[in-house]
Amino acid sequence: MIQRAEYKVLENRLEEQNPLIQVVVGARQVGKSTLVHQVLQNSKKAFIFESADAVAATDQVWIEQLWNRARMESARHSNGFVLAIDEIQKIHQWSETVKKCWDEDKAAGQTFCVVLLGSSKLILQQGLTESLAGRFEMIPIPHWRYHEMREAFDFTAEQYVWFGSYPGAAHFINDEPRWKAYVRDSLAETAISKDILMLNRVDKPAILRNLFETGSQYSGQILSYNKLMGQLQAVGNTTTLAHYLTLLNQAELLCGLEKYASGKVRRKASSPKFQTYNTALVNAYKTELFEEARQNPKLWGRAVESSIGAYLLTFSKEEFNLYYWREGNHEVDFILEKRDKIVALEVKTGNDIKSGMGVFQKSFHPHKFYTIGTGGIPWQDFLTIHPGELF
Repeated sequence: MIQRAEYKVLENRLEEQNPLIQVVVGARQVGKSTLVHQVLQNSKKAFIFESADAVAATDQVWIEQLWNRARMESARHSNGFVLAIDEIQKIHQWSETVKKCWDEDKAAGQTFCVVLLGSSKLILQQGLTESLAGRFEMIPIPHWRYHEMREAFDFTAEQYVWFGSYPGAAHFINDEPRWKAYVRDSLAETAISKDILMLNRVDKPAILRNLFETGSQYSGQILSYNKLMGQLQAVGNTTTLAHYLTLLNQAELLCGLEKYASGKVRRKASSPKFQTYNTALVNAYKTELFEEARQNPKLWGRAVESSIGAYLLTFSKEEFNLYYWREGNHEVDFILEKRDKIVALEVKTGNDIKSGMGVFQKSFHPHKFYTIGTGGIPWQDFLTIHPGELF
C-alpha cells in the first residue's frame, strides 16, 4: 500500500488537540477518498465516512442529520472521533450548515474532528471563504507524481510520459484502446460534467468541451485566444474562453500558463501556454499508440515537454509560481518563481535547437537555469527531482 506525502499531513493534524476542519481537495480520481480511508482505518479514533454523491443537492438537512449522528457516536468513544464527508460541494449551501454545527459544538465544548473532501476547488473555496473563515485548513491532493506511479504500478518514465498518472487507469495500459476510452469517458467527461457543468453556470457547454479537447491537443504550446476561437470555430468573445479555461483549471484538467513578465497586468494580458495537469488527458485523444509515439521524435518530444509541465504543476501553487516566457522567436519553456528568485528551465529532446535562454538570462538574471534533456539533466532523472531543489 503506497502512502502519499499528504497521508502524514492529515494523520498529524487529526492527532492535534484542537484541530480545525480539514478540507481535502483535489482533482477527480487522484485518490482523495482512498487516502482519507487509509488514515482513518489506521487511526485509533472511531469514524463515520459518508459521501454526498448520491444525496439530492437541495437536501441541506442531510448534513445536519449526519452531524447529529456523529455527536452521539463521539460521546461513546474516549479515543476520539472523526466525521468525514466526501463530495461535500454537491449540497447547496453546505458551508452554512457546517458553520452552524461546528460553532454549536465549539460553544458546547463537544468538538470532534471533521474532514471534508471535494473535487471542485472553486466551489469549495467560495464556501470556505464566505462561511468558514478561520475554521479550516486545506490539504491539496495533487495528481500522482512519477515516483508514486513507479512505486505503485511499476511505471517506467516513458510510461509516465504517455499514460500519465491516474491510478485507476494504470491497469488498462496494456490494452491501449480501452485505456483511451476509460480516460476520455470515465475521467475527463465525468470531471467536466460533475465538477464544472453541474456546479457552475456555463451557457455554451459544447464550446467548453471543445476548448478542453483543443487545449489538450496543444498542451505545451502557446496559442492566443483569437487563434483559439478560430480553431474552435466559436462565436463569442475571448472573455468567455478565458472564463471557461479558469473553470477547467479549477477542476485541474487544463490550465493556461501566463507569460513571465515584470508586472501582473502584462502577465494577465499574455497568450496562454496550454498545459494539462495529467498527460493522460493529452494522449487519450491522440490516434497514435505508445510505441508509435516513441518512434516519432517530434511527437515524443512534445509528449516529454508536456509531462515535465504536468510534473511541475503538481508542486506549483503551494511551492512556487509557474510561467513560460517568449519574446519574438526566443522562448523558455518554464519559469519557476519563488519569493524573489526565479529559475528558468529549457526542455530539449533529440536535435531540436532553442535559442531563448541567453536572451532571458540577459533580461531577467535568473537565480539559476537548467537544460532538461539533450545536453542537460536527463528528463528521466528530472522526474525524480523535487523542483524545490532547483532553487
